[in-house]
Amino acid sequence: MVELQVIAWSFIYFGGKKMTLNLESMIKAAAKKKKADLVIKNGRIIDVFNLEIIEADIAINDGMIIGLGQYEGIEEVDANGAFICPGLIDGHVHMESSMIHPYHFTQTILEHGVTTIVTDPHEIANVSGTAGIQFMLDATEKAPVDVFFMLPSCVPATSFEHNGASIQAEDLAPLYEHDRVIGLAEVMDFPAVRDGNAAMIAKLTQASRINKKIDGHGAGLAPEDINIYASANIKTDHECVTAQEAKERLKRGMYVMMREGTVAKDVRALIPLVNERNARRFLFCTDDKHLDDLVNEGSIDHNVRISIQEGLDPLLAIQIATLNAAECFSLTDRGAVAPGYRADLLFIDNLENFTIKDVYKNGIITKGKGPFSPIPVPNLLQDSVNMKPINKDDLKISVRTDQPCNMIEIIPNSLVTKHIKETVTTYKGEFISSIDNDQLKLAVIERHKCLGHVGLGIVKGFQIKNGAIASTVAHDSHNIVTVGTSDEDMLVAVKAMEQINGGLVVVCEEKVVASLPLEISGLMANLTTENTLSSLKELHEALHLIGSQKSFNPFVALSFLSLPVIPELKLTDTGLFDVRKFEHIPIQAK
Repeated sequence: MVELQVIAWSFIYFGGKKMTLNLESMIKAAAKKKKADLVIKNGRIIDVFNLEIIEADIAINDGMIIGLGQYEGIEEVDANGAFICPGLIDGHVHMESSMIHPYHFTQTILEHGVTTIVTDPHEIANVSGTAGIQFMLDATEKAPVDVFFMLPSCVPATSFEHNGASIQAEDLAPLYEHDRVIGLAEVMDFPAVRDGNAAMIAKLTQASRINKKIDGHGAGLAPEDINIYASANIKTDHECVTAQEAKERLKRGMYVMMREGTVAKDVRALIPLVNERNARRFLFCTDDKHLDDLVNEGSIDHNVRISIQEGLDPLLAIQIATLNAAECFSLTDRGAVAPGYRADLLFIDNLENFTIKDVYKNGIITKGKGPFSPIPVPNLLQDSVNMKPINKDDLKISVRTDQPCNMIEIIPNSLVTKHIKETVTTYKGEFISSIDNDQLKLAVIERHKCLGHVGLGIVKGFQIKNGAIASTVAHDSHNIVTVGTSDEDMLVAVKAMEQINGGLVVVCEEKVVASLPLEISGLMANLTTENTLSSLKELHEALHLIGSQKSFNPFVALSFLSLPVIPELKLTDTGLFDVRKFEHIPIQAK
């Protein structure tokens, strides 16, 4: 009689790639019938289930934790009394906002203890469609961090602007077959959900039918509107800016993502709501964070530190940053230091300051550097500025002086803007920027399909004294957006966008004084992290030449002024957009 040996197998993601595990070997190591690959001793383990600190060895085999207790290992590491917690998880991030190649992005956040992210590539999708999404998938296949994807739900974000692509349910279908695609990303077109728009319903139904997660985007929504989102199987929201907004979502069974990005900083406002009764429905995210802030502040580790500073129990903050995020997205093999969980571990010297000493990914110590190199960028993604030439006539705003104008007022370090009405200075019936009144001309120029659209508006709050800035990072359609004190400077800035194929520029006295080319769809630099940081430093220094204030980053503020899903008033390539009314309005107020 032939004896058959059956070996059980499981799976693990290593650098984003699915790998096979030998369960028989792991069980033997757990049962101490063989030495574990690695044993970590003398550590103080953060138990995220009981919110306790325990002292035990951590036994690891094939990159997975197989036991807590007393173990012997082929290799043994002395933690020297360090606290040991799970790797951090970012529940919602747009990698494109870092303005670096996705591979370099993952290296950067790994240094800050983030071992898993859930990303939404809708920025690049709005420029380059499914080719952009595929690039992001390919670029993170061998990344040092596990990268899971939510597929963009709103490309374009709304029908009131012009972007580079349109993605429907049938376009998403083949992408759902990818191992690392776990759901449908932030549904930001609430009216499409409320009104039963056929294309939106198709996407929601598609995701639900195949048991995928669906993220929300409930900026400014009333409780009755949240009922609609929750009924559509939308389970998360990262747009809460007050504790009351967060509580309304908790009442309806949603997860609240507490965001701390470059502009939107909501953790301090939401933390007072968190307690041990409701904490399991919270997780952290960064959403949009620029490279210099990632390097200087950190990623989710920054969210944890802020929470602790605001009085939250450090163990509860760690639970929110790990187990909660994992369970929200059904990533059942991560988020805890326990058998059956991957050995994504952080050694913490000081819990109050949350200072990270070492990072382990799948049981291997790392200093943020992966073993691979970033993949080449397809030519298709490096030719993304396709616009009709513009001249000074295209920037003229004809207004009357006896009536106020609808005007955007920026709120420093906030995505939200104010809709104000003020009289303006004119010359021969045309608006001219006023430095004294801090009223500057704003333009959004279509750059994807040579449509020739130029949206014009007036903005208050930039405090620029002399010159202009321009960018192709302009959420979510990513047209060219520019603001300046004169039409001449603005035109120089726009033409520079064509020459560098997208990016950021600073103009002073009709000369480009600093620029950062973003060759990847006009959103990301094909440079090393160090070189990108150097260029960003030059940009920030150049901003001082034009009188920019240090209290906020004008490029970040500019990038959200064309986003017509965040209240109150924004500017698209076809004009001023009232987000409350969800319609375009004229510059001259009635």
